Amino acid sequence: MFDDLNDLYQQVILDHCKKPRNFHELPAATCSAHGNNPLCGDNYQVFARVDGDVIQEMSFTGSGCCISKASGSLLTEFAKGKTRAELEKMFDEVREMITTGKVADDVGKLAVFAGVHKYPARVKCAMLAWHAAKAALKGEGAQPVTTESEQI
Repeated sequence: MFDDLNDLYQQVILDHCKKPRNFHELPAATCSAHGNNPLCGDNYQVFARVDGDVIQEMSFTGSGCCISKASGSLLTEFAKGKTRAELEKMFDEVREMITTGKVADDVGKLAVFAGVHKYPARVKCAMLAWHAAKAALKGEGAQPVTTESEQI
């Protein structure tokens, strides 16, 4: 059973890596931020169009490993229609899951990243787009965010 679940998770990550969703610039973006992982070279720009407190659209561009690209893809799918507070809450839950392997009940498809905790060097890859999105929504997009500040 566990191997089947692990295989499914790997398939979802590979699908989002090979065919990332929302992988484009967002001309109507109201905020954006750049994220960089200097250790492995992952480099993404996250764009969001926010109306009031609700994220109408989110997209990303850039390059990086399969885990970072899949994470950006799943993040942008999750974010649509959510409030800033809901994204902030999910950021905390995803970070906890990626660092410990403990899956919260409400993470949905994002549970595919639970196995990342077994590979500590990949935690920063999985969190990069999330840090950029968080910075963008807080209006902190003027300076690039880096995974060097990520506490593991």
